[in-house]
Amino acid sequence: MTVDARDNRAEVVIAGGGVAALEALIALHDLAPRRVHVTLVAPGPDFVYRPLKIGEPFSRQSRTRLPLARAASNFGATYVADTAESVDAAARELRCGSGRLLPYDSLIVALGAHAVAAFEHAETIGEDAADAALHGILADLEHGYVKRLAFVAPAAATWSLPLYELALLIADDAWSMGIDDAELTVVSAEARPLGLFGPEAATTLERLLERDGIEFIGASRADVRRGELVVAPGERRVTVDRTFALPLLRGPGLPGVPADEHGFIPVDLHGRVAGIDGVFAAGDVTTFPVKQGGLAAQQAEAAAEAVAARHGCEREPEPFRPVLRGKLMSAGDDLYLSHRIAGGGGDGIAAPRALWWPPTKIAARRLAPYLFGVEAAERIGRAGARSS
Repeated sequence: MTVDARDNRAEVVIAGGGVAALEALIALHDLAPRRVHVTLVAPGPDFVYRPLKIGEPFSRQSRTRLPLARAASNFGATYVADTAESVDAAARELRCGSGRLLPYDSLIVALGAHAVAAFEHAETIGEDAADAALHGILADLEHGYVKRLAFVAPAAATWSLPLYELALLIADDAWSMGIDDAELTVVSAEARPLGLFGPEAATTLERLLERDGIEFIGASRADVRRGELVVAPGERRVTVDRTFALPLLRGPGLPGVPADEHGFIPVDLHGRVAGIDGVFAAGDVTTFPVKQGGLAAQQAEAAAEAVAARHGCEREPEPFRPVLRGKLMSAGDDLYLSHRIAGGGGDGIAAPRALWWPPTKIAARRLAPYLFGVEAAERIGRAGARSS
């Protein structure tokens, strides 16, 4: 067994710098600080809280940035600024882009997924070009340069909340500016909006869309063309001036680790990768179909518990039991949604009050309180600097 040179702890390498990676890092610190030493490998330099990106053009809270070196230090880990290039399972080594070899006793792959455009004639939500378009869209609406906007979820997209969030924020701002002739349309393969959260959430969102005059075309797919959508079934044509679409997601396809045709890693309910002893994966990099930060954190928790048990922690590891939680931003009260999608979750919950604490966009058991504390300390520091 490989051990850290300073003591007898096992060496755990976490590849990645997103939600799943940091959740696993904090969990291992809490569960097995005397049994494992963690090395965090990511090109860095920062963890970026991406779910707030949608709200930035609408003067909502901006994205949090946290230096990965600081996060690693806070939890007794070593940070390596590098890329993960391949895994040698026989040698128990992670090869980095620099050529550096990192030996491990356990490896957690949390590299996330990368976005690719689903349509040629649409702004891809999350890309810089779409951000620039959003900053000018309200002015274009106000001056009459555009009138008809479409928001499209490709059939393969399973996490559609940002699409509805964007449509509602644009509609709310447009109506507040006295723009009453805008035509907004959402097209999704979902039979009902946010149906993954259950019927209560779908009904609530249907009312919000109706309130803001947003047409919802469900159980459909759109062929996005220049200036129009062709919606199937039915071949309905919808004239549009601008279309925003969710991206398709693809896995990294880390050499040395089994993956499907899209680069995603199959794992069991404890995050274990079949056929490779000591290798785990968590978050968007796995084949679990719903790619969402809160679920990534839950997968990371399950993987960290399994790793801790593997290295002598007596706690029985709990399997991944997905509970979907989402916070929908709007001009009014934010909407908190929750549904136990593994079964037995009833109709789900949709409420204008916080259903978890802290009430952040990503409901992560360990990462969310940590970031909340970091942000609070920084606010206090800024306030102190202004008063001095």
